[in-house]
Amino acid sequence: MSQAQVETTEQVTEFFNNLWQDYIKLTPSAAKVHEVLGKGREIINDHVAFRTFNIAPVRLATLAQHFEAMGYRACEDYHFEAKKLVAKHYEHSNPALPKIFISELLVEEFSDSLQTIVRNLVAQIDPAAVASPDFLYSGAHWQISSTDYEQLLAESEYAAWMAAFGYRANHFTVNVNELPDYQSLEQVNQTLKEAGFKLNTSGGEIKGSKEVFLEQSSTLADHTLVRFSDMEKTIPSCFYEFAKRYEIAPNRLYTGFVAASADKIFESTNVRAEQEM
Repeated sequence: MSQAQVETTEQVTEFFNNLWQDYIKLTPSAAKVHEVLGKGREIINDHVAFRTFNIAPVRLATLAQHFEAMGYRACEDYHFEAKKLVAKHYEHSNPALPKIFISELLVEEFSDSLQTIVRNLVAQIDPAAVASPDFLYSGAHWQISSTDYEQLLAESEYAAWMAAFGYRANHFTVNVNELPDYQSLEQVNQTLKEAGFKLNTSGGEIKGSKEVFLEQSSTLADHTLVRFSDMEKTIPSCFYEFAKRYEIAPNRLYTGFVAASADKIFESTNVRAEQEM
């Protein structure tokens, strides 16, 4: 390995360590997941997901440049028509590094009021800040009132989450294939439930199947106190996902995502869906 490759690997490792530290501040239950499933052993991460708006300077393609500089390449595209989102996933030449899933809200497809609120938020971002990789765990760069948050929530849970939490990992994902004590996602889910975790049941506890080469489940988001410009409010923050992949050819696991399943995973931060579960 060349000196340049060593330096790049160190930079990538530092980036994911910093991203994880930011994530567990809002998702303290993630540490308990590690205790329950890992029992002190390393947990391998399948992928990390990010959210954004399709407005300069924070478009999906712009944020993805940070990962491309780390050696990631663009793979598949996804469209979530009901949620008015598009997404893309990225993979590294080193399969030990997590995949990256970035989605962006198609802001122009929403009401004028939502568009106005979101554009005002993005206008408060310093474009120079976006040029640094640490932007991806820098949080919110704006002020927003609880009234505007609730207005966004009524139209798009995704937009409301972004307004409250900004730029950071929406979730990390346990690679179930690499968990030594588990042969199935059902076993993982059962262990988590016995430990007191609440799972996202939108579309069933397990989304996907062996037939589509990917099964996914997730906890419901933790709750955290957010300080809005006019008040404090406790709302859902981030969650933990679990993914089991199946072979599409001998000794070759499927590495993509299933849009129908991912659509239901998005519900893990939806306070209204949570109330129905």
